[in-house]
Amino acid sequence: MPDERSTIRDLRTDRPTPARMYDYYLGGKDNFAVDREAAEQVLSAAPEVRILAQENRAFLGRAVRYLAAEAGIRQFIDVGTGLPTQGNVHEVAQAVDATARVVYVDNDPIVRAHADALLPSDGTTTVIEADMRDPGPILDHPDLHRLIDFTEPVAVLFMSVLHFIADEDDPHGLVAAFRDRTVPGSYLALSHITSPEVNSGGAAAAADVYKSRATSPAILRTPKEIGALFDGYDLVDPGLVYLPQWRPTIPDAAADGDSVWMLCAVGRRQ
Repeated sequence: MPDERSTIRDLRTDRPTPARMYDYYLGGKDNFAVDREAAEQVLSAAPEVRILAQENRAFLGRAVRYLAAEAGIRQFIDVGTGLPTQGNVHEVAQAVDATARVVYVDNDPIVRAHADALLPSDGTTTVIEADMRDPGPILDHPDLHRLIDFTEPVAVLFMSVLHFIADEDDPHGLVAAFRDRTVPGSYLALSHITSPEVNSGGAAAAADVYKSRATSPAILRTPKEIGALFDGYDLVDPGLVYLPQWRPTIPDAAADGDSVWMLCAVGRRQ
């Protein structure tokens, strides 16, 4: 029984987690009743969140394909990866080059459990259970150094996760910690919910649910604040834009619509 209680506590079944709520938005099954209840509360206030999650996942795929196929990146660190689903970073990158190496990082134990079971066993991918708010142990982790050569360009991904980092935890500083370990020619790709000044009140309502119920609050930031996360990087075309506007595979899909909540960009380290 003590071991059972420890496992249940470690999996945080008593409170919703952003990773499991995101899994629910995407139609996944790796979530608990507490996650579904909170997610439905978000969706009742802002139904467009489900579309936003799908578009964020689509941006991830386009960004990784660009990084692997056009920028020639063969090393990826996906920070705050969330639960495995279709179109994971290693699947997209290794479709371009089977030798591409990927390190996933997340602080949710259930993410680690599922990733360990689903990741390929060919030595090209691994998952680290760690809190991105403390980047030092991640950057010094032996499993990261087993796959990532910091003398070569690396792509660091923060997909829909930095808005779960409070200002006092210094999101700018944690992004800079990864930047400063990489060489020029490395890349940063991220997506981030933007502030209610430029979208409907649904974003603020959804953020309130995360603040009151989930293990991490959602922080809305202005485009200027999000752009500042790219200090030391040159944004690749088309710059900081709404999710479907970043290099859409179908030009007509680049309309704003429900996607004005989240900005995204890819930058090349100077």
